[in-house]
Amino acid sequence: MAYASTASEDILKIYTKCVNFATIKHRNQRRKDADETPYINHPIGVAFILTEAGVTDFEVLQAAILHDTVEDTDTTFEEIEQHFGPTVKSLVQELTDDKSLPKQERKRLQIEHALTMSHQAKLVKLADKIYNLRDLQRCKPVGWTDDRCREYFCWAKKVCDNLKGTYEPLESIVNDIFRQEHVD
Repeated sequence: MAYASTASEDILKIYTKCVNFATIKHRNQRRKDADETPYINHPIGVAFILTEAGVTDFEVLQAAILHDTVEDTDTTFEEIEQHFGPTVKSLVQELTDDKSLPKQERKRLQIEHALTMSHQAKLVKLADKIYNLRDLQRCKPVGWTDDRCREYFCWAKKVCDNLKGTYEPLESIVNDIFRQEHVD
């Protein structure tokens, strides 16, 4: 039986396509925790943090799911645009580090770039930091020292400080994490 789809059904189809796309792209990747958690848990978790905080912007949620695909897989920006449109592509571009640069330079640029990102990209960046910080609170990545974890918290604080004024519910969560970890 065929029927005409509603706008909400179309959105659901696109969102499911987005999750499926990211799942395929990240299929062989694992997080750095002792359990080697499937990497796809991260972008899905970032999108969930956004929805829990009341973010319903569909393009933001798509960008959350796709935010690491270009950086960490063979995905291209053109592919993102072809499947999910120019706005989602633009958001993913804002959230993608240039892996050809040294790690310290990428980290420095994330702090600097946080000031000039679009509001939509800032939402994803805050949720991404929340997910990563909560993950660090849960367990240390394999091979990380306490000092390296502390350095990550301090660096993430600098990034998040440059995202202030974006969205209070997310900022409140990240500030609570920094208080728990005694990061000023």
